[in-house]
Amino acid sequence: MESILIVDDDLGVCTTLKEELAEVGYEADFLLRGTEVYDYLKTNSVDLILLDLVLPEKDGYEVLKEISENKFDVKVVVLTAYADVKSAIDSARLGASDFISKPYDLDELLITIRKVLQRDD
Repeated sequence: MESILIVDDDLGVCTTLKEELAEVGYEADFLLRGTEVYDYLKTNSVDLILLDLVLPEKDGYEVLKEISENKFDVKVVVLTAYADVKSAIDSARLGASDFISKPYDLDELLITIRKVLQRDD
């Protein structure tokens, strides 16, 4: 079973996404702070991260840099309410595989997740 880590400071988004992903067969967990991602990835295997860009203490861009610098083998889809071309380009430069706007369409999100997980990056 493929595992997904949701990183978002909105507990409602996290719990809803976790349930939606579980319903279609993904194992999902969540963190509410970007500062927790490094320690989580050191001790847990994750196939994909759904990452918000606006987080307390350490934003999504910093998390993307940290993932890249530590060579964690995980794919990242940015999921943010602050979606614009610059954010998408900056995220891609930092290693994000794709970019989805909030509020998300569940079908679109699931298609993106499947597409990213099937890629051999």
